[in-house]
Amino acid sequence: MFDSLLRMLKSPEPQARPDLRLSVAVLLLEAARQDDAFVSHERAVIAGLLTRKFDLSEQECEALLEAGAVRAAQMVQLHGHTSHVFEEMTPQERIGMVEMLWDVAYADGVLDPEEDLLIRRISGLIHVTDRERVLARQEVLKRLGRSF
Repeated sequence: MFDSLLRMLKSPEPQARPDLRLSVAVLLLEAARQDDAFVSHERAVIAGLLTRKFDLSEQECEALLEAGAVRAAQMVQLHGHTSHVFEEMTPQERIGMVEMLWDVAYADGVLDPEEDLLIRRISGLIHVTDRERVLARQEVLKRLGRSF
């Protein structure tokens, strides 16, 4: 697994079909970048989410984050990554993906309108309903001890 992450990182061209882990990392990093302030706490939240979701070692997570940052910087549209998430994840896993996005959006304590818009767009692209998106947000806020 670590070797494949290193290959992703070293590859000069985007893969035609990215690894699911890479697609998830790119979308989470994109959510963090929406408010123009990607702080260390957001990076730590993303690392924790990726580590738990994909059972990664610290080195694997760092390689994935680095590869994700490279791909996010090259990205011109969300569709390639969201379609991969839609195809590879179950409906419940996709709702979990939306929860992960909310975790990232609230990592700095403030929901930026651009973060909210991005989560709405990604949710639609991965076929998570508005109701499921709102419930996912409420679950994250409840877990963080914040009101809706």
